[in-house]
Amino acid sequence: MGSATGHAALMDEVYRGQRHIYDLTRKYYLFGRDTLIAGLAATPGMRVLEIACGTGRNLDKIAKAWPGVRLFGLDISAEMLKSAGATLGDEARLGEGDACAFDAAALFGEAAFDRIVLSYSLSMIPDWEGAFAHAARHLAPGGELHVVDFGDLGGLPGPLQRLLHAWLAKFHVATRRTLPGIAARLAAEHGLTLTSKRGALSYFQLHVLRAG
Repeated sequence: MGSATGHAALMDEVYRGQRHIYDLTRKYYLFGRDTLIAGLAATPGMRVLEIACGTGRNLDKIAKAWPGVRLFGLDISAEMLKSAGATLGDEARLGEGDACAFDAAALFGEAAFDRIVLSYSLSMIPDWEGAFAHAARHLAPGGELHVVDFGDLGGLPGPLQRLLHAWLAKFHVATRRTLPGIAARLAAEHGLTLTSKRGALSYFQLHVLRAG
């Protein structure tokens, strides 16, 4: 079984039941998502792709915050795409694929996007650096790649840090402490400008890479 196929099967197993309560439970600890959405500054007609779109929660909020955008969602889990389809209906074009190697033109009829979103997904993707780089390659001229994920949790008390790390591991989630450095490297390699911020207590990190 290939690594992408194996990861897809794992995600389907994890979320087959979880997808029904995912949004209800995750709102209590996936902070920074709405900050990302508010910062998209998307205009009507822009192509907005969320990689690892899950239940479609973010895309639904993007549609409400930025009316008239064209929505696209990719996920490796067929189970999660069932929920996304139910949430979004015909408001978004959805495709099943690996974040590290998807063919955007084949899946969506679009080779590049004006806004790309990675929301609490790099912490779940085994080859997260590959997924990050693959996303950057799909930016249209003037496009932006917005990333939010767990920070290093350095502002939390030690026991709480350890408890949270252990709990996240049960869902195959690992914080990416080197994400700021990788974001800077990708920006340099692709000629992008980078702005970054940290949430309170270093709980989340937010990066925006902009194409010229």
